[in-house]
Amino acid sequence: MQRPRVLQAFTKAEYEKAHQLLATKIAFMMGRKFEEGDWADVYCGAKGIPTGGWSNLNIDVVFDCIGVEHKMLRPAGDRPVRNVFGMRLMHPSATRSIRIEDGEANEVMRKVLAQYADFIEQRREFVSQRCPQGEPDLRTGWVLWQSNLKEFVYFEEEILIPSPADFIAEWHENEGRGARKESRSLWIYERDTGQKKYSVTTSAGAKIQPYFDVPPASDPNIYYFKVQGEEFKPGLIRMWIPAATARELERLAGGLSTEKLEAIIAQSKAELRESRPTYSTNREEASAIVLTKASYDFLGDLFPGAVSDAHRIQLLLAQLSR
Repeated sequence: MQRPRVLQAFTKAEYEKAHQLLATKIAFMMGRKFEEGDWADVYCGAKGIPTGGWSNLNIDVVFDCIGVEHKMLRPAGDRPVRNVFGMRLMHPSATRSIRIEDGEANEVMRKVLAQYADFIEQRREFVSQRCPQGEPDLRTGWVLWQSNLKEFVYFEEEILIPSPADFIAEWHENEGRGARKESRSLWIYERDTGQKKYSVTTSAGAKIQPYFDVPPASDPNIYYFKVQGEEFKPGLIRMWIPAATARELERLAGGLSTEKLEAIIAQSKAELRESRPTYSTNREEASAIVLTKASYDFLGDLFPGAVSDAHRIQLLLAQLSR
C-alpha cells in the first residue's frame, strides 16, 4: 500500500517568519477562536505569496505548481500538542462531495472511493490550470492547535488517490444518544494493517472522515510553534505582545530589558490586583519581550483569568498606570 510522504513546507527563514506572524496573530486575538483564515494569513505571509483566504469550495493555496488544502484540528483538552506526535488522528471531514447508498459494504466502499478520486482529480486540475509549465503537486496541510493557543504543529503530506484494493469495509451501527437518532457509518480499514482509514457518515449529510498519521518529532518536516510562554533559553520566557503595549510598558519600566521588567514586576507585587481594563489597539506587528520564568509564573498567578500573554501584560499596564 502506498503511503503519503511528509514534505517540506517551510525553509528555515520561512519557519521563523511563520513563528513571528503566528505569535503576532495570537497577540491580537484576545481569546477569540483560532480560525482557518488566521492560519492562511500566517502561511501566505511567511512564504511571501498572496493570501486568497480560506474556502470550503476551492483548494486553499496555490503557488509554484503546489496546491495545499489546509485542514485544522484541535485535539481535546489543553494538553501539549506535542503529545500527538506519532499518533493517528481523525479529522471530521475530508469532503462532503459524495453520495452514499445501501448495499454490500465493500461495493459501497468502491463507489465512495471512486467519488473521492474524482474530487481529488478536480483539485489537481484546478492547480494544473494555474501551472501550465509544471506538474501539479497536491498536498494536505495539517494544522494542529492547542485550545489555549499556546502550541501549534504543522506538516504537509502528499495527497494520494486511494486504491480500493488496499482497503476493506464494514457497516457500523451508531447508537442514538439523547435527541440524536441511530445512524449508520461505513468504516474503511487498511487491508495490510487493519487500522481504520476512513469513516463515511450517512446522517446529517454524507461525508468522508479521514484518519491521518502525525509524524514523530524527529521528522525534519514537522513544524512546532510555541507562541505563548516560550522558554527559548533556560529560565527565560519570551512573550509576544502588541507593539503599542510594548511601547507603554517600556515607558513605565524605563526599558524592555529582562532586568528592568523583573524589577518593575517585583516592585509592584504588593499593589497589583486582577483588573479588567478596556483596551484597544491598531493592528500592527507584535514585539517580543523576555521575562524570567519566576516573573512569568507570577503574572500567570496574578491574572488567572487572562486569555493570553498579551492580555496579562495589558492587565499589568492598567495597574501600573494607576
